[in-house]
This record gives sequence, C-alpha cells and structure tokens, in this order.
Amino acid sequence: MDCPNREKNLQECNCTYPGCSRKGMCCLCIRHHREAGELPACLFPDEVEKTFDRSVEKFVETM
Repeated sequence: MDCPNREKNLQECNCTYPGCSRKGMCCLCIRHHREAGELPACLFPDEVEKTFDRSVEKFVETM
C-alpha cells in the first residue's frame, strides 16, 4: 500500500519495533493494533514505547 503522507508521518513516528512494515502508515498501524486489542506506539511516551507493551492497561497506568 502506498501512503502519500508516509514520509511526513515517519518524522513523528516513535515506533521502535524492528521490521514493522506499517511505520509511517497510520491507518494500517491503528487497524493492526485495534485488532490486537492494543494502542499504537505514538500514544505512549518514548520510554514506555520501548517496552513494546501496547496494552490499554499500560496506557491507563502510564497516562
């Protein structure tokens, strides 16, 4: 899939998961995490994002 905003989105994407094919493609990222019952990396502070715990529970605990 081609995303016209991918390069711009990558400037703000804090996802550190190696090999993620959805980096910079927010609509795919959100869909993927929603289907997994998670939230995307961009909703977490950098320190928390690096744990790869994208659970709603971790979000509530952090925020």
